[in-house]
Amino acid sequence: MSLTADDLAALEAGETVTPAEAFLAASLDEEDELAALEEAAEHGAAAAAVELDDPDGPVRPIDVASYHLDVDGSGDLAWYAPQEIDAVLREVRRTAS
Repeated sequence: MSLTADDLAALEAGETVTPAEAFLAASLDEEDELAALEEAAEHGAAAAAVELDDPDGPVRPIDVASYHLDVDGSGDLAWYAPQEIDAVLREVRRTAS
């Protein structure tokens, strides 16, 4: 799932968000999941791995399994645990300025 800085701020505040775009893995294979995360990261400030019954439905903070973003411009995604959302948001704001 692709997330904007505003989406991340809302999730950090404990709010529910409905991101504009969801990117689904073709299978449960790790390579397919990584491809979906990489595509999502290209379309937003960060990507999140979430588990939802409805991929177009709202996302609660509890739904997020992990956050991913390219912190150094290499294209490789750094992994963050859900409880590290403050670090993700800080990094997104740093790279946006």
